[in-house]
Amino acid sequence: MEASTPLLIYAFDAYCGWCYGFTPWLRRAVADRPHIAVEVVSGGLFTGSRRVPIRELRHIPTARHRVTAHTGAVFGPAFLTLLERGDFVMDSEDAAAGLAGLRDLAPTRALDLASAMSYAFYHDGHSLSDPDTYRTIAEHYELDGDAAAAALTNPAHQRQARLEFTQTRILGVQSYPTLLLDTGSGPRILEVTHTAPSRISEHLDSILAAIPF
Repeated sequence: MEASTPLLIYAFDAYCGWCYGFTPWLRRAVADRPHIAVEVVSGGLFTGSRRVPIRELRHIPTARHRVTAHTGAVFGPAFLTLLERGDFVMDSEDAAAGLAGLRDLAPTRALDLASAMSYAFYHDGHSLSDPDTYRTIAEHYELDGDAAAAALTNPAHQRQARLEFTQTRILGVQSYPTLLLDTGSGPRILEVTHTAPSRISEHLDSILAAIPF
């Protein structure tokens, strides 16, 4: 990456419902802006004491309605069944290791792969602790399904997941999704993730217009 190339850092968690709604809009915003480099880093939203049956996360049933109203994201019947059953446990460490494995296979498609992971859970009801979920995503993008499926138990990907959890804390990320922009003087958080999603492109353009290339 050239020094003058702006880097957009997307702090993301595949089990974050707001990320599920936000990521497709971000994909559209950066699709026609090849001068922007994009890096996706995983946050540890559901780790440690937060790794509990979904019935104990009492905000989720109401939050999903707000996500739909704000972003248009549709939560699929399979996910709603998981929500009703209540015993599913979201594990962000597995999800981060899985993303690390997918990203190794196609670094330039990280945003697409991250979006596919959220869709696999929030629409199709697939666990992000299931190797077959990654196999399916990889094969959809014509990547090595076996390599993707092995990511969850790959020590290098597990270490990368923990490293990214630390990285997001150092960057000052306190919620997901969060966007940061680094134009050479260090990353700064952009206040765009809670605006109307259709205006993300407009916000990015206004920010980037002030940057000399």
